[in-house]
Amino acid sequence: MKPAIAVVLLCSLLAVSSAAEKFDFFYLVQQWPGSFCDTRQGCCFPDTGKPPADFGIHGMWPNYAKCGRGRQEELATGLLEEDAVAFLSGVGRRGKCWPEYCDDGNALSPWEIRDMVASLDRSWPTLSCKSGRSFEFWSYEWKKHGTCSNLEQHEYFARALALKARYNLTAILAGAGIVPSDTATYSLSSVREAIARGTGATANLECNRDADGNAQLFQVYQCVDREGKKLIDCPLSMPTKCSRDKVKLPVF
Repeated sequence: MKPAIAVVLLCSLLAVSSAAEKFDFFYLVQQWPGSFCDTRQGCCFPDTGKPPADFGIHGMWPNYAKCGRGRQEELATGLLEEDAVAFLSGVGRRGKCWPEYCDDGNALSPWEIRDMVASLDRSWPTLSCKSGRSFEFWSYEWKKHGTCSNLEQHEYFARALALKARYNLTAILAGAGIVPSDTATYSLSSVREAIARGTGATANLECNRDADGNAQLFQVYQCVDREGKKLIDCPLSMPTKCSRDKVKLPVF
């Protein structure tokens, strides 16, 4: 293969590896505000005031079903051996598990989401102390993840909100006896089973630690089809960051 052609092919493959249309599913990530705030670093409420005691959306993130070295090898299939080696060397051994920042020029427009601001304030609040302005949080999530979603701005946020409303995690867990408490603990298996029963799909869980070092249920990763409309069983497992089976769901 001529060097010039090889370079063109390698550049094309590098572009394909991060192209938005190549992702396999979304993670709809929701976080429990009590667990976000009950840490050593604490939290800050947005300019709209304290959010409700409800799981809030962190983001809806396009994700690959395969990632890391395996995904890069898949992309290199079909190249001559020496070109494949060069390609894999160029992208490195730690391929990302998701596309990101697919269109830096596509900034979130307040006009595009004007009809859902109240819903976003309630269901997608920021608790970070870096900024109390929720629009900055939504803009960041759109720029990093939404621009890779193959959805328009309004569609992206509307579909995340619709999924959250359809499968109310707070109510689903409460129906299984898993309610916020400063003393009670719950098994991870009971949380997983409650979510699977209530939504019809498996999910991944993430824990963090409170100021005393106790494990808390922090985030739920629900997997969604590429259209952002339907929950699916998660094709990937992920580390829970939970050191033991028992976790807290702190009061917010």
